[in-house]
Amino acid sequence: MTASDMDSTANALVAPGKGILAADESLPTIEKRFKSISIPSTEENRSAYRELLFTTPGIGESISGVILFDETIRQQTINGIPMREALKKQGIIPGIKVDKGAKDFALFPGEKITEGLDGLRGRLAEYRELGARFTKWRAVITIGEGIPTRPCILANAHALARFAALSQEAGLVPIVEPEVLMDGDHTIKRCEEITGEVLKSVFEVLSDYRVVLERMLLKPNMVVPGEKCPEQVGVDRVAETTVRCLRRYVPSAVPGIVFLSGGQGEVQATEHLNTINILKDAPWKLSFSFGRALQASALSAWRGVAANVPAAQNAFHHRAKCNSLARNGKYSKEKEKESP
Repeated sequence: MTASDMDSTANALVAPGKGILAADESLPTIEKRFKSISIPSTEENRSAYRELLFTTPGIGESISGVILFDETIRQQTINGIPMREALKKQGIIPGIKVDKGAKDFALFPGEKITEGLDGLRGRLAEYRELGARFTKWRAVITIGEGIPTRPCILANAHALARFAALSQEAGLVPIVEPEVLMDGDHTIKRCEEITGEVLKSVFEVLSDYRVVLERMLLKPNMVVPGEKCPEQVGVDRVAETTVRCLRRYVPSAVPGIVFLSGGQGEVQATEHLNTINILKDAPWKLSFSFGRALQASALSAWRGVAANVPAAQNAFHHRAKCNSLARNGKYSKEKEKESP
């Protein structure tokens, strides 16, 4: 793609009322999801499940793009249509996860470094030929006693920047995902401190690597307390803290921020997104790039049974519509209760 094409793609991914479906679960992750509904994680089942999501009628009204896994971008629907083409028919932009997962950070117990830079230039060229128009790389930052350390934050920032630079070189829009995990008992204040430190480092290194901010998207965590923290907070506090943190460290040149759900429940993630957008206090478009928070109800309704596909698609469509409304600050409990 040309520079103009990348600009157009970045803005299309955060079009009003739309967000991104993260359907890029690794094989171990989707196996866990399938175990929850007692079906085996075979290639056939994985393909059937992704086809269910991608062919949901009208889903292009709420979903702008889908992040695919390597296996999925090479698969076809039961009718022989490449998955990426099934998405394009819905007006949805196909993207691809390109990292190789978070591994133990040598000599730094409890911390992770994301791998996958080796051979990335060649893989990006292949993905572009397969129809991908954007990419994603996830870094994982854990809060705990004595962590995260500065070396962990910097190592992941450099990996994210190298990924982003290589993606733009290949004509692909990078989604930069530095995720500060919800795991732990830390307070929302501690989460804000660490999220700010991570974002500050990431954007400093992105600048060093000459990444064009107008041709990328940021996929951060919302600023929330650890899931085991005894002091949980309301949606207003999460929204205000999240936006304050982002305003301090994210340049306004970035066209959009697509939040990850990070283990939040479906309704909780939607409520937080909605309240963030109600604030109307940001220079970027604020959208979503949810995985479980878009899929959980659909997966439960499907359970691997072909006859359940319509019900599962209805559940997915409802969840996507709720987040589409939240994307514009127009979600409500009444909308949540409407039949999918």
